[in-house]
Amino acid sequence: MPTPFTVSIPDSAITDLKYRLAQTRFQQAMDGVGWGDGIDDAFLRRFVDYWGQHFDWRAAEARLNGFAQFTEVVNGETVHFVHVRGRGQTNVPILLANGWPSNFVELLPLVPLLTEPVDGVAFDVIIPSLPGYGFSSQPAAPGMNHARIAPLWAELMTRLNYPRFLASGSDMGAGVVMALVRDFPERLIGAHYVNVYYGFPKPDDPTPAEAAWLQRMGAWSIHEGAYAMEQGTKPATLAVGLNDSPAGLAAWILEKFKAWSDNGGDLEHVFDFETLATILSIYWFTRTIGSSVRLYKEAFADPTLAEKPPRHTVPHGILAMLAEDPAPRDWGERNLWNIVRWTELRSGGHFPALEVPEAMAHDLRAFHGQIA
Repeated sequence: MPTPFTVSIPDSAITDLKYRLAQTRFQQAMDGVGWGDGIDDAFLRRFVDYWGQHFDWRAAEARLNGFAQFTEVVNGETVHFVHVRGRGQTNVPILLANGWPSNFVELLPLVPLLTEPVDGVAFDVIIPSLPGYGFSSQPAAPGMNHARIAPLWAELMTRLNYPRFLASGSDMGAGVVMALVRDFPERLIGAHYVNVYYGFPKPDDPTPAEAAWLQRMGAWSIHEGAYAMEQGTKPATLAVGLNDSPAGLAAWILEKFKAWSDNGGDLEHVFDFETLATILSIYWFTRTIGSSVRLYKEAFADPTLAEKPPRHTVPHGILAMLAEDPAPRDWGERNLWNIVRWTELRSGGHFPALEVPEAMAHDLRAFHGQIA
């Protein structure tokens, strides 16, 4: 049976975090740079002041504990997960999976939207934390890639008495959903993704839309992709600094929230400091930034990630976030089977569950309505 879980961080850890933030050694800022070289110095100084002097972790902790959470040991790994049952006449199980640089907090806005019934249908929401993310255990040995995470989550759903379920994922979470489709297609009612994975093999005969998009993605990789190369090759080196300096951790993660969200140049237009500090605090208190970024190295070493899955009958839905310059549908049809729904959203970026939760919940409901 799953073990009920309560977030409870020792006072000593909170005191230590505040002390470290107060001792931050900021860089000398350069005039006129802003976010052009990475984190904006003025923004970081304001955020560090907020995180250390004004953020109420105990209040955030209480809000997190308002969601039913559990742990379950599966194949020697402790899986932390949120599990909130729907209130409908019919309740459909749905597994939601986030990616980096986020954690389960990103997906919590979807819980009330999906558990309330619409025309009698609601969802039982299950949000597992990836291994090495937050309150799930950190893998003790190399090899914990998407292909190995998928059976952990399939077994978790079995133990929760869900023989079949919907699955929705973004970023790294989408990689796990792809592995579930490949290895457990009979378990899935449907698979839903935020955008389509870029890393499939490049075709010799791309359509004009694909060719233009692949060219843009190549340029993006040069200008924005250094983080992935570092995390995918030398995660242990990076982790030392991020695990020791909360300001460094904030700079590394907040720069991505700025670059990847649909914020019109103002990060605070989309995310409040409280939400960002909650996400960062979970990384900090659990010391999981190193194990989270390591998933990039594990993913890059897994040849199955970039393979088109064997033919199957699992219906697929795609939520394409236009602010992220998503793959064209041609690319999706080339690399995935059975796309039955393709939705393009003009608002929202890499984190739709935080940025536009109502729109994402609507798309999940509409997708289920098409395949039910």
